[in-house]
Amino acid sequence: MESEDGKKLEDEISIGTYSAQNKKILSDLSIQKKKLDRLKKKDPEFSKFLESFKTDAKAFQNEDAYSDEDESSDQGEQGEDDLAKDKTKLLSNHVVNTWCQMAREDHSQTALISLLNAYRAACHYGTESVGHMIENSETFCNILLSTLSNADDIFRGLLQIPSSHSKKEASQELKKSSKWKTLKPLVKSYVRSTLFLLNQVTDSDILTFAMTRLRASLIFFLAFPSLIQRLLKATVHLWATSGRELSSASFLVTRDIAVLTGSTYFDTCLSKTLLAFIARSRVTEITDIKHMQFLRDCVVELCSLDVPKSYVKAVASINHCAKILRWGMQTKKKESIRMACSWEYVNCIDLWVRFISANIRENDLHSLFYMTTQLITGLAHMLPGPRYLPLRLKSIEWLNALSSSSGYFIPLSSLVLDILEYKVVREGRKAENAVNITSILKLPKHYLKSKSFQDECYHSAVEQLSSHFAQWSYHISFPDLATIPLIHLGRIHEVTTIESLRRMVKRLIDQVEQNVALVQKKRDDVSFSPHEHQLVDSFLQLEKSSLNAPFTQYYKSVLDKAVERNLRKYRSLPDQKTTTRVATKSRKRVAADPHVDAEDQPVAANGITDNKPKKKAVKVQKLSA
Repeated sequence: MESEDGKKLEDEISIGTYSAQNKKILSDLSIQKKKLDRLKKKDPEFSKFLESFKTDAKAFQNEDAYSDEDESSDQGEQGEDDLAKDKTKLLSNHVVNTWCQMAREDHSQTALISLLNAYRAACHYGTESVGHMIENSETFCNILLSTLSNADDIFRGLLQIPSSHSKKEASQELKKSSKWKTLKPLVKSYVRSTLFLLNQVTDSDILTFAMTRLRASLIFFLAFPSLIQRLLKATVHLWATSGRELSSASFLVTRDIAVLTGSTYFDTCLSKTLLAFIARSRVTEITDIKHMQFLRDCVVELCSLDVPKSYVKAVASINHCAKILRWGMQTKKKESIRMACSWEYVNCIDLWVRFISANIRENDLHSLFYMTTQLITGLAHMLPGPRYLPLRLKSIEWLNALSSSSGYFIPLSSLVLDILEYKVVREGRKAENAVNITSILKLPKHYLKSKSFQDECYHSAVEQLSSHFAQWSYHISFPDLATIPLIHLGRIHEVTTIESLRRMVKRLIDQVEQNVALVQKKRDDVSFSPHEHQLVDSFLQLEKSSLNAPFTQYYKSVLDKAVERNLRKYRSLPDQKTTTRVATKSRKRVAADPHVDAEDQPVAANGITDNKPKKKAVKVQKLSA
């Protein structure tokens, strides 16, 4: 009984306390109301403002919690009757089309709120209940397409921002608009819902369309800095892991963010894309080569937006690669060789070679150019064996690209001639399958026993040597730089036994000699000395612009034949994924890196570990000079 009396006493005290507080609040409200009444009489414009605010507030109360700013409190802000009413709403195509038309043509803010609520329900469909029921899949698609297609125009119309203005101009005018404060929650609801959609939907067509429309509305994203980091995370992930169309659309959004925000988010964009590119390089497969080249070109384009900042990252990256190379040349350990002969290492060098080639003419990148040239030359000499032919060909291709873009001569003919001078004695079993040499960095042992290997050596070397000669075919010093390669090519032609390869080398020799004679004849007629650099640079410029010289035409034919050969070779390749899967299951032990063989066990031509006594290895020897 005493306890019950105590509880009653406490309740009475609390009730008395609350009633006193309520009286005080009511008195304060009455005072504030009197002040407002006096302001209305003194300032009629202020009275009109209050009426408009009251009307907008009533419209907001009748609708859902459109803003995602605090999702945890959306439902708490509405009464139980409103929640029950929301749960019974059924969204149909007719309703959605009506809202969209009213928002687009009549600039109805109430219809826009309803449309954004429906859009939010569609974006969160299957993950949480947001108070709407979607009639069918057709309505679901209609909500997404209608909102994504029209939201940008609707917002621009309400904010009176012309669509003809650039994104930079529009972003500056956005916050100056008198209606921005009123529309800001609606805009934030739209961009947050779209961001949620990017992280939930797996259909590439929907994601591509959403990315395209999001790019058009990027100025609204920039109004909310807290969402930009999340947007970048989504776009970079989709760029690195998706197909070509979605990857392109995602990269365009990332690039536009870097352009619009300037130095504010450029470092973030560049760091995230570089990390994603390197991470993708660790798992590159044969089918990903073309897509990796596309990703590389995207990163180069992004780096070119701010060359000085990208230059700093490039120097740090090349220095890191140089440390790995130095460690490998000093120790010759398998781990260092594995790191240098990995796609991560190769794609990193490839990226900065393309960056230098794209920007060296307009920017001072000469220090980076020399560092990269030394690194590539060292990599080619560290792994001279025939099994590393693909890596050496990539090194020669990089040096050719650097030389062509910079205008500096790089002596690489010796690297090419080393490839031509491999003589393979075919012993043991024949190679079973063709190999896509552009998709691997280290050749399998069985491939060295095949005629295909020697054909690949000759064709690749002639292509790269022709590219090197073509760069300098109009230079006044061409007869000098071609002298030693011609001697070596003559020796190779004499010892080559395969007639088709002999004809290919002989044609290269004839074309080079013909060009030497042409340049020598023109050089004999000049009166200036080698020290007069301007006159030296102007030598044969008229002939160079016409592109009618015999060696230029020969080089074009070499490139055309290379394209045809690669097409024929790719058609003859087996299903690489199936072959790899079967070989992997059959191996007793597989090396950690897919490009480095487990060399402590003999491996047969089909990739299966062989425990029988090892047969005599393929003999690879150099021709005597």
